[in-house]
Amino acid sequence: MAEAPQRFLSLDVFRGMTICFMIIVNNPGSNVAFWPLNHAPWHGFTPTDLVFPSFLFAVGNAMSFSMKRYQQMGNGMVLSKIFKRTVLIFLIGYLMYWFPFFQINQGHWSISPISNTRIMGVLQRIALCYCFASLMIHFLSTRTVYILSALFLIGYWVILLIFGNHADPLSMTDNAGAYLDKWLLGDAHMYHGEHIAFEPEGFLSTIPAIVNVIVGYYAGKFIQQKGKGYDTISKLMLTGCLFIFIAICWDSVLPMNKKLWTSSFVFITTGLDLVIISVLLYVLEIKNWNKGNWAGFFTVFGKNPLFIYVLSEILLIMLSWIVINSKGLPFWSSSFYQDIAPGRVGSLLFAISFMLVCWLVGYVLDKRKIYIRV
Repeated sequence: MAEAPQRFLSLDVFRGMTICFMIIVNNPGSNVAFWPLNHAPWHGFTPTDLVFPSFLFAVGNAMSFSMKRYQQMGNGMVLSKIFKRTVLIFLIGYLMYWFPFFQINQGHWSISPISNTRIMGVLQRIALCYCFASLMIHFLSTRTVYILSALFLIGYWVILLIFGNHADPLSMTDNAGAYLDKWLLGDAHMYHGEHIAFEPEGFLSTIPAIVNVIVGYYAGKFIQQKGKGYDTISKLMLTGCLFIFIAICWDSVLPMNKKLWTSSFVFITTGLDLVIISVLLYVLEIKNWNKGNWAGFFTVFGKNPLFIYVLSEILLIMLSWIVINSKGLPFWSSSFYQDIAPGRVGSLLFAISFMLVCWLVGYVLDKRKIYIRV
């Protein structure tokens, strides 16, 4: 009889916290928010910039459990599972940007054109990072994976310097990644949130993001192998602090930049994730400080992470179809909170309320033992 896999509450809580805060920062009630809930405009780092990298880190954590089964399979079946999951996650991300698939023009319904649909995005990057990280970890030795990870980070830095605009190779419009994305995707299929065609989840910047998944994988594997003791926590904490130190040093020549996903950004985010995991291990696994089962709130998110994230992205669109006083429900709700607490506080209250709505859906699914996997 196969031994049941050991569960680590700290890893489940980490994954749930990531989804929880991702929903909060992605759905403010207005254009103003407290500075920790805003991304850095370009170079720099804020707490919000840690959320998406932590999602990738959590993907790596989950892989440290799931990939054990791959060792008992043939290479053909392993490739089939990896590529199938990659395509499904990528397709879900693409369809999420195309949603709701139709539009109304002067009373006539028509299919929304795909000519302006964004191709890359959060789930698409997760899919690609998962794919390459899985292939590397399964087919290559640990030493080779480490070497390739270093080459990804250093090579990406070199590519930015050589193929970007020589006057400013790290500018938004004249960096090597922007050139490649415009050539492969075209302006119409890129992100326009900065009022120009620029893809923050572009192809080239996906290369260093693979390392976030790989670090998450080996952190999860290390925890499983070494257990929940002080030795595990101290080594993870020291490694995290070392990564943070490297990031700060590297920042002087290659600034931390989420939109470019620079190599220094990889080190600061993986370093902080390792520190956070260490703290959670100490609090939950060793000291058992879980009075009132506060951790259970976050594990609700962690048990259906992909579904709840997708729900959070499309739910506002669906709720906007409900009209109150000539306003879609989200806009009416935002105005309601702004009337109560104008400015940043009202924005935060709306974001928390929306997060709680998503949590409630996850809670119902959890109570019914419904776990949606891809």
